[in-house]
Amino acid sequence: MPISRRSFLGASASLPLLSMPGIVRAEAQTTLRFVPVIDLAFLDPIFSTAQVSRNHGFMVYDTLYGMNAALEVSPQMVSGHVVSNDSRQWDLTLRDGLFWHDGEKVLARDCTASIRRWAGRDGFGAELIAATDELSAPDDRTIRFRLKRPFPLLPQGLGKAAVQPAFMMPERLASQDPMKALTEVVGSGPFRFVKDERVQGIRNVYAKFERYQPRTDGKPDWTAGPKIVHYDRVLWSTMPDAGTAAAALRTDEQDWQETTPHDLLPVLKGEGDITTRILDPRGYACMMRVNHLQPPFDNPAIRRALLGAIDQVAFMTAVAGSDPAYQYSPLGFFAPDTPMASDVGLDVFRGPRNYDKVKAELRAAGYNGEKVVLLVPANSQAQRPLGEVAADMMRRAGMNVEYVALDFAAVLQRQLKKDPVDKGGWSAAVGNWQGIDWLTPAGNTNLRGEGAVAGWYKSEKMGALRAQWLAAPDLAAQQRICRDVQALAFEEIPYYPIGLYKQPTAYRKSITGILDGTAVFWNVRPA
Repeated sequence: MPISRRSFLGASASLPLLSMPGIVRAEAQTTLRFVPVIDLAFLDPIFSTAQVSRNHGFMVYDTLYGMNAALEVSPQMVSGHVVSNDSRQWDLTLRDGLFWHDGEKVLARDCTASIRRWAGRDGFGAELIAATDELSAPDDRTIRFRLKRPFPLLPQGLGKAAVQPAFMMPERLASQDPMKALTEVVGSGPFRFVKDERVQGIRNVYAKFERYQPRTDGKPDWTAGPKIVHYDRVLWSTMPDAGTAAAALRTDEQDWQETTPHDLLPVLKGEGDITTRILDPRGYACMMRVNHLQPPFDNPAIRRALLGAIDQVAFMTAVAGSDPAYQYSPLGFFAPDTPMASDVGLDVFRGPRNYDKVKAELRAAGYNGEKVVLLVPANSQAQRPLGEVAADMMRRAGMNVEYVALDFAAVLQRQLKKDPVDKGGWSAAVGNWQGIDWLTPAGNTNLRGEGAVAGWYKSEKMGALRAQWLAAPDLAAQQRICRDVQALAFEEIPYYPIGLYKQPTAYRKSITGILDGTAVFWNVRPA
């Protein structure tokens, strides 16, 4: 008989921990115990777009600029910068006392190589490099950009906390192909990755980097300000079942559960020694990605016809329950309640769905029963229900859907395949991003229209609008352009926005200092 998540809450969660080495209990006084949302499949946060890889990256690596919870950037690895030559030259100065985990000093040439590797994967980075005439390191502490044209958003690009951040690496690693995942982990951040204690799918371990020197100014605020570490070690324990993780939190075998399922919140809120809270009010924006290279979604008329079947409320209820405090719809192509968001085109998501009408429109658009291979991460507590709703929705619209449940890492790998579905390819996939990933046309990789990311959406019109946005003289102009961006997105359908939910985290009151934003591990201390 299947055991429900709730039934786990009354049971001991000790069994998954008994097989772990004695390090867990031997160093309990200086070990922070954490349950990530999913397994850390990829150690390279430049190669991977997974949020868990990004969180891992912020532990191990550092960035030239940091971002606070209000999305403001400030110097982090750099002491500051000087802008000259009519805003066409930026000289960034590294602060003193920066070391890599292998003991070598951080040099400017490490950073220039890291920026180039990051720009090979990230849309914002690609825009910065496209605007750069020369990126150089005239001395060991100076990073110089000589620009073809002014690029006032340079600090925002280098300091963004969204996937993929501009993490700095030693030159010998940063000079490697960004399209291939690194397996060696050497950063200059506040924690070292203890690779010999890694057990994929079970455990990842981080140790305080004793030579890390936090900034001496400002206050800790997400990835900005001083990164002061209070624990000797942080132990990530992967627990695919959220109920088991919640039970471990209740029995004091874990300190912090990154994402707590909404149906377990009433139980955890009733615990006197557990705090539940939303770290980022911008939430998680969800999407159904489609493959623009293969039938049926290579046909824009079919993509538009399916819009009428998208029930954002159903998607969000499946993930976050019916409490309106935890879900948002209708959602467009920018995070709601942020400067670039608008209501352009959102009426298509309002009101009841008429599946008979969608069936007719799909037939008129040229859909002839082609197989739709839908990829669903079966081990993701949020993405699995999204996949179930997506499969039901497309079947009700008359589509021939093959539901393919894989683990998260396998989905990421298969999404890189451009083959037809009968040769191992795919048609659609569900996913979630943080709202901060959908802030701007430059930062939202899925909107770029250059055919470079999974789905391979390509659009010269979108590229032209993005260039206009980057050159816009003020916020009002940027907002006008983003209205045009959203209108074009509803015409070309790079992907389907399927709603936004707000995700609580849960932690024991024996720890304090958890910052707003995403899960970061500096400033966290015993209460």
